[in-house]
Amino acid sequence: MGLARFAYDSLGDLLAHVPIVKEDPQTGKIIKQLEHVKTDRELSRGEFLDICYWKSARSMRHCKRNSARAIQRTSRGVFKTRSEERKIALLTSLHGVSVPTASAILTLTNPKRYGVIDIRVWQLLYSLGSVTENARGQGFTANHWFQYLQILRHHARRMKVPVRLIELTLFKVHQDHQTGTLYRPR
Repeated sequence: MGLARFAYDSLGDLLAHVPIVKEDPQTGKIIKQLEHVKTDRELSRGEFLDICYWKSARSMRHCKRNSARAIQRTSRGVFKTRSEERKIALLTSLHGVSVPTASAILTLTNPKRYGVIDIRVWQLLYSLGSVTENARGQGFTANHWFQYLQILRHHARRMKVPVRLIELTLFKVHQDHQTGTLYRPR
């Protein structure tokens, strides 16, 4: 896996020259259906499973092990706390929820403040020197998530766009410049 050579020296330079993409219509529908979460402060089991499937169909058998009560209790805790650390800890305590899936839950329920941590975007950030570890963008930790979120939020504020659109734009840039296969054996 690799990325074709960039004409950009930094993430800021890249974002200054690449148009910000619009949300995918299907994902936009999911985000719209989840708008109630900001006020209700909880997810149903069905909504949780839809998000898990959206992020990674492979994890579904694990995600289905969570009861409606566990999802409700956990999501209430997530949407009541302001602590990013607590949010990730609570979400990853659910069966089948890794840091990327936790980030998807946060993103789809609040795209203004969150973006999905993803191998493509991380590899792009690594190639531009915005992050300096985990070149393959696999096995994300909570610390990777906090670093990633800080970078995306900085550029979203600067450009006055939702964090999700920064993430999605970088995802598309990676897709357009990828050479070889995305995943390499560890």
